[in-house]
Amino acid sequence: MSTHIGITYSAIAGTAAGLGRAGGGKTVIADRPEGAAGGMGLGLDGGELLSAALGGCFWNDLHYVAAASGVPVQVQAVEAEIELAGNPPRVVRAHVRARLAGNEDRMLQAVFDEATRASTVAGSLTGAFPIVFDRLAAGDGA
Repeated sequence: MSTHIGITYSAIAGTAAGLGRAGGGKTVIADRPEGAAGGMGLGLDGGELLSAALGGCFWNDLHYVAAASGVPVQVQAVEAEIELAGNPPRVVRAHVRARLAGNEDRMLQAVFDEATRASTVAGSLTGAFPIVFDRLAAGDGA
């Protein structure tokens, strides 16, 4: 069984940006940085969209795993970044960091580890480039 998920982009009047629409009225704006190929900096560029997909998916995965396991967890922050290299630029690695609270350390680590293993977007991208996951302590980054 497969699931199809999609988004459609259309022009935003008076700009070169695209308004992406997905099911349920959800939207996102894609654009280039101001002055780059007609961009106005109104939305996310491709790298930011990829980082958003990676981080947003992991955010949701942490919640799914916590709910399924009955472990009370507060997801305080998730940060995702990609590294580009070459010409044309290509993603060479990604780093995802998350800070969790609300339970003892071993339970938080178990939720983190299972979400890392189960992440749809990260699991789909690991064949293309390495992805490092780090769980942060309270007060660290993210």
